[in-house]
Amino acid sequence: MTQVNPYLAGATGRCPHCGEGLLFDGFLKLARTCEACGFDLGAHETGDGAATFVILIAGFLGAFGALFSMFAFGWPVWLLLLVWLPLTLAVSLGLMRPAKGLMVAAHIANHAAEAGRHDV
Repeated sequence: MTQVNPYLAGATGRCPHCGEGLLFDGFLKLARTCEACGFDLGAHETGDGAATFVILIAGFLGAFGALFSMFAFGWPVWLLLLVWLPLTLAVSLGLMRPAKGLMVAAHIANHAAEAGRHDV
């Protein structure tokens, strides 16, 4: 079996364990198990971790772009909203799957587990 780069596999929506099966069952819902190798993907849910990074990245791009457009080109507010709100939404949706795949891959690659009461 060849060594799989878990981060590349996760970012492309493949199983970070084998690189062949699908990571997602829906848009952002993790598959319970890998269809190719049977790896338990359901145990590696990352919650809102990926959304945090996507909000920071897309929010920076949208806010910086809107402010730059307003001060450099003198766009009216309606044009700023018409251009930058859909662009920010598109960037957010476009980054969510790869970001969540990377978070799951990092979780698996680092053998992370959820902390319980006995870990504190």
